[in-house]
Amino acid sequence: MSKNSIFVRRKGKLIVNQGPEKVLCLDVLATALKNIEKLGFMFSEKLINAVRTMNEKEFLYFYNTLILDLQEMTGAHRSFRPMYPNFPTQVMDMEEAELYLNAIVHYFSVAVKDSIGVNLPNNGLPKYEKVMRSPLIERTDLRILELSKEEDFILMIQNLISAKTSISGIDKQDVAWAIEHMDDIASLLPDSIPLKENVAFIVAQLLQFKKADVNVISRYFETATDVLRLAVALSGGDVSLASSTRFKSFNRQERRLLMSLLDSVNHPEEDMLRHKEAWKRLSERLHPGEFKSKYLKVYQAFEAVRGNVPLQTFGGKLEHLLEQKDALAAITLLKKRPGDFARRLDHIIRISEEPQQVVKSFSGVVGSVSTRVLLQVHAHFKNRNNGSDIRVFFPKGNVGKAISITNELIHIEEEICCSVVSIIEEELVTRFSELPPFGKVFVDKELQDYLVPFSQRSASRSIRTISRGSQINIPDGDTIRAYVWWRNMDGDDPWETRVDLDLSVTIFDEKWKFMDQVSYTNLRSNGFRMFHSGDITDAPKGAAEFIDMDIPSIVKNGGRYVIVNVNCFTGQSYGELPECFAGWMIRKEPRSGEIFEPKTVVDKFDITADTQICIPVIFDLAERKAIWADIALRRNPNYEINIEGNLIGIAATGKSMTSLKKPTLYDLFMLHAHARGKHVELKKEADTIFSVKEGITPFEIEKIMAEFLV
Repeated sequence: MSKNSIFVRRKGKLIVNQGPEKVLCLDVLATALKNIEKLGFMFSEKLINAVRTMNEKEFLYFYNTLILDLQEMTGAHRSFRPMYPNFPTQVMDMEEAELYLNAIVHYFSVAVKDSIGVNLPNNGLPKYEKVMRSPLIERTDLRILELSKEEDFILMIQNLISAKTSISGIDKQDVAWAIEHMDDIASLLPDSIPLKENVAFIVAQLLQFKKADVNVISRYFETATDVLRLAVALSGGDVSLASSTRFKSFNRQERRLLMSLLDSVNHPEEDMLRHKEAWKRLSERLHPGEFKSKYLKVYQAFEAVRGNVPLQTFGGKLEHLLEQKDALAAITLLKKRPGDFARRLDHIIRISEEPQQVVKSFSGVVGSVSTRVLLQVHAHFKNRNNGSDIRVFFPKGNVGKAISITNELIHIEEEICCSVVSIIEEELVTRFSELPPFGKVFVDKELQDYLVPFSQRSASRSIRTISRGSQINIPDGDTIRAYVWWRNMDGDDPWETRVDLDLSVTIFDEKWKFMDQVSYTNLRSNGFRMFHSGDITDAPKGAAEFIDMDIPSIVKNGGRYVIVNVNCFTGQSYGELPECFAGWMIRKEPRSGEIFEPKTVVDKFDITADTQICIPVIFDLAERKAIWADIALRRNPNYEINIEGNLIGIAATGKSMTSLKKPTLYDLFMLHAHARGKHVELKKEADTIFSVKEGITPFEIEKIMAEFLV
């Protein structure tokens, strides 16, 4: 990993050490640009002029590093060899009996390898001569790589550190690289880090690379839970605290630091009781008795937690009042914690005999509620009575899951909902108006399809990262080609190392009624033009599967939603695999070009979830939208790992992802426009542009999380 590797992946930008004059041979530059174009990228004019000031040796090092990064971004760093080398035509034309026999021979070969360790020739895969394919004849939009500078890279890392929401695993890797390799750490660290999960991760990195100033990091810790998260981060656990952590054996210096941070917290006992079992386990590693004389308050707090001293917590009091439907007392209590008041507002309104009074009380504390929570409450009440039959939640944790439940909320008067929406909008506009002005602002209506990135902790690494549930326009072309690539586990035992992934797609109509599926059990659809490239069940050198979906034939025959699904048949979780990624291309003429053409790749994403079932993307073909899902499902023990066995869960997930009523970037940017400038309808009149392709875009995740959720 390098600075430019991070920068080009995240922003499509590069830093160039420019010389005083143009010295690079044009033939060398032209050849390099032609190779980059094959991957779907091109240099901007400014970047071309900058690299021309490099000598040939400097440029070749720059180019060779860049080409590896671009190949990995699209998946072109791997060789794609499906079972049928002349896909899709070969699968279209082949007799059913031949398809069946080829599969049986391959399965038998793998079974022999598993049982007695003997490899049959070519792993039992059929041998067909590859027919020469015509060159790729379709034009594609190239991704333009821009010239940038060191300060922009630093700002990008600062924005990740200052994010108001959780960041993803790849975000953390990039921040960790910056902390390890940058000398001026002080320039990266803000006065405050808004999200406590990020505090834990960043301080843990500072400690790991011995760049932590205790006087600096101590300002980031305000509660006992903040300290618990740090202990979790140092132990390699889940800082969201959604799952339990096995704490490591801390050295004395680390124990002293954790105890001193706890000692700076006022009244830690109640906060510690929120995660009582975790603190009990942590106490076994911290040995607080050793520090009793210096940190008596902390020692006593641990004694209270370990000794089960009864203490009524805020949460316990609130639940009791809600159970008694004592709205007035609940409001009095919740005023002390405005964020909890906002999250419980719907519940309090429902149990109150005077809902307007509840809203009035909330208006008195709305200024103390975070922007992130206000936007979520705003979207909830804006869509409160829209008649949706389900409610969708994304649970906290490192695995991307969507949970839907039946919507059984009782009706709330529209006037009440509008009052809540109005109060929140007024507060946010006031809050945003304190930020630097924008002048005339244009906000593209297409941003209504992109959701605000509230939680990225489980987001997968991809060519472009957006918030789960966002909808992307499908580019021109009639064929979607989904793909997956993976390889076996490392090791010598074929039984332990073999990995069998299965790519499948399922079609539903507009009412989510199942229509058909294509998978290893059904290589050709009965009612639609959809074809599978063949089931490969062993990948010692890597394996690939493809599925072609003809959009017109699906829509014409009543299909609408297509869910792409990847299952691990051999039982490993994706997080265990050495490498696994999936993606999709758009093809105007699927028989031209190679089966895998990197320049036609629309999205490619790593699959690393701690599960065996993954739904990376859902297509709404009627609207020509790709819905960013990045959802993981747990294995259903009642079924085999295949599309049929998990059909109910897949349909529920699909309906959930297409029924979301969450805050959109259009809503967020419009609030900023009204607060910080004048909204205009024409892009050419604007000083500041928010759109999908220019100005501030949905793909600038770190900028949105740090600068627009203030």
